[in-house]
Amino acid sequence: MENSLFDTAPDFGQPIAVLKHCHERIRKQLSTLERLQAHLPEHGPNEEAQQAATAILRYFNKAAPHHHEDEEQDLFPMLTATAKDEDAAVLQRLGPQIVDEHHQMADLWEKLALQLVAIQSGQSDAISGADISLFSTLYRSHMETEETWIAPMAKRIFSAAQMARLGTAMQRRRGISA
Repeated sequence: MENSLFDTAPDFGQPIAVLKHCHERIRKQLSTLERLQAHLPEHGPNEEAQQAATAILRYFNKAAPHHHEDEEQDLFPMLTATAKDEDAAVLQRLGPQIVDEHHQMADLWEKLALQLVAIQSGQSDAISGADISLFSTLYRSHMETEETWIAPMAKRIFSAAQMARLGTAMQRRRGISA
């Protein structure tokens, strides 16, 4: 087997693997955001900082909202309709928390996005460490919860048809034809 130079994503026939892959990309963007914060005091909004800001903005303005929609519009309703007993209790406890965290992350993102746009345009070398810390901490905890409870549950209780339906919905959301 030949090693690819590129990080390939799983296909939508494996929707839970796609969601996990999104988490890995989020982690990479959070790391870039943290490195950008450390870079700015010494280098200012130089070309490298502007490119980093552009990449972070692109990801969190488009891909991250799709990911949250995947969960809220498709994954959670399907899980709620399927889960029984202990699984249903876990969903009842974690579902509202996860959706609330999506809203918190979106609010924090709005603040960070404004700062990143100024860096992207070379007009600012400032970004709030407190905003980055809160955003990163919330996202990492959120992903841990989903990877510990939600993803394993979906893998365990969804039928092949449900997985296919979830994958198709995710694909459609991104404007990718089947």
